Amino acid sequence: MARYKIALLPGDGTGPEVLREGVKVVKAAAKRFNAELDTTRYDFGGDRYLATGEVLPDSAIEELKGYDAIYLGAIGHPQVKPGILEQGILLRIRFEMDQYINLRPVKLYPSVDTPIKNKGPEDIDFVVVRENSAGLYTGLGGIARKNTPYEIAVQEMVYSRNEVDRCLKYAFETARKRNKDSKLTLCGKTNVLTYVYDLWERAFHDMGQKEFPDIERDYAHVDAITMWMVKNPEWFDVIVTGNMFGDIITDLGAMIQGGMGIAAGGNINPEGVSMFEPIGGSAPKYTGQNVINPLACIFAGQMLLDHLGETEAADCVEKACVAFLESGKLPGLSAKEIKEGGSSTSAIGDAIADYAATA
Repeated sequence: MARYKIALLPGDGTGPEVLREGVKVVKAAAKRFNAELDTTRYDFGGDRYLATGEVLPDSAIEELKGYDAIYLGAIGHPQVKPGILEQGILLRIRFEMDQYINLRPVKLYPSVDTPIKNKGPEDIDFVVVRENSAGLYTGLGGIARKNTPYEIAVQEMVYSRNEVDRCLKYAFETARKRNKDSKLTLCGKTNVLTYVYDLWERAFHDMGQKEFPDIERDYAHVDAITMWMVKNPEWFDVIVTGNMFGDIITDLGAMIQGGMGIAAGGNINPEGVSMFEPIGGSAPKYTGQNVINPLACIFAGQMLLDHLGETEAADCVEKACVAFLESGKLPGLSAKEIKEGGSSTSAIGDAIADYAATA
């Protein structure tokens, strides 16, 4: 039996509730395919910060490196100033553990509504590979003459060839692994960001020609990407882009696949420890009410299993979620719909875990 060590970061608000259901489902699927997940819970988040003033101990990164993967609930506390927890936990883990890929499947599942007219599951099924550890988000820059009429703020987008190449390599390999359209689209802005995206475009074609001749290469400016994601989402297989553009287009992707309540993502270090999470926030106003939708967290667990190489268990989780969605037992994706429909977070998790264990 394969055994894996998984660090659990439930976090804030409804994070512990959705993570509880995610763990329930992935453990059921793993057990069915002769694998076991040994989980350890960590209390990093708003409550710990308010009680101790500590966000993430210096020893935590080294400790987390000893796990096979990290499974996150949500970060964000109403009594903590925005940015403290997000930068101190999420960004610190991403940067210090070199999780240089943000992987975002954009997939419309049966019985989930999309706001795009006349589009169905056969039209919306692509992946965004976002560079996750460089670019504008590293915070290079500064402020001069602060709080004067002459104040200047500078934040710089910086990429090395190595950072671009390793992201492109992962994206090309993802397109090859998916074996859908075998197409990779580079999303950039070569007409304005002429230095950075010239580097991206040259590296893109160099790598494609030399190492991935079987993968069709395509390029589009980020503004065109946002239009076509709405008008013709079926055009895309895998999209690769830098940190800032990826942050923006993946939220658009979440909306066209049905909303934040179903969107999951991974922060990937292909050579190290990766972290998987639902895309939505901590929804603190629903804390403890057992009405938040856990599907996004469950899909994050499916990604975790796939990353560990437990592809049969991962497929089982996805099929269990689809079976549940098609069963008609889910009154809606929002907390309000779940509450008014007489369902609950735990009931949804129980039903999907049952499908995963037996279907």
